[in-house]
Amino acid sequence: MSGKPMLIFDLDGTLWDSAANVAVSWNIIFRREYPSLPDLTKDDIHSVMGLTMKEIEGKLHPSMPAERRAELFDECCRYEVEYLREHGGDPYPRLRETMEELISRGYQLAIVSNCQCGYIDAFLSSIGVADLFVDWEEWERTGKVKGENIRLVMERNHVSKAVYVGDTQKDQDAARLAGIPFIHAAYGFGKVQSPDAVIRSLAELPDVIDALAASL
Repeated sequence: MSGKPMLIFDLDGTLWDSAANVAVSWNIIFRREYPSLPDLTKDDIHSVMGLTMKEIEGKLHPSMPAERRAELFDECCRYEVEYLREHGGDPYPRLRETMEELISRGYQLAIVSNCQCGYIDAFLSSIGVADLFVDWEEWERTGKVKGENIRLVMERNHVSKAVYVGDTQKDQDAARLAGIPFIHAAYGFGKVQSPDAVIRSLAELPDVIDALAASL
């Protein structure tokens, strides 16, 4: 195995933007059950990207009774995965080319996201990049916080060094909890304080990680 760190990625706002089609899928469910509610927009979904579904429930449609809201959001999650597997989202420019370049430079690639079971697979299969990532983990499957899931992926792949790439302060906090450096994807949804490095497009990542890895 290469002595280079594993590169572990956040998904939403880092590798793709699925917000438009997530909104479509959720609105299908809400229109059927609560037709009086206003449709959710792409911006509404952007505002909660990176949160767990339990956190999202309390922020979207807060007027709905809590017990019923939880049931409907569970249904939204299930349908969302089916919808995205068929319709996909919008990958950021040069996604495949950049991942292939990173692999050619000796990096292993993985994904850790605060998402429901099946969401990462929907990304991998709809975009056609499952062959590029050696592992991935989801919040719903383990129930662990993101920093713990990062460590889990590292441990089961027997790597002692890794770097997390994400777009929000929560992503940076997760990297700090895991004890690894953080690269901010500044083209994504959030702002952060004091990242170890910054990229403004995916295409910048190979050279940025090479420079950062040299200091690890």
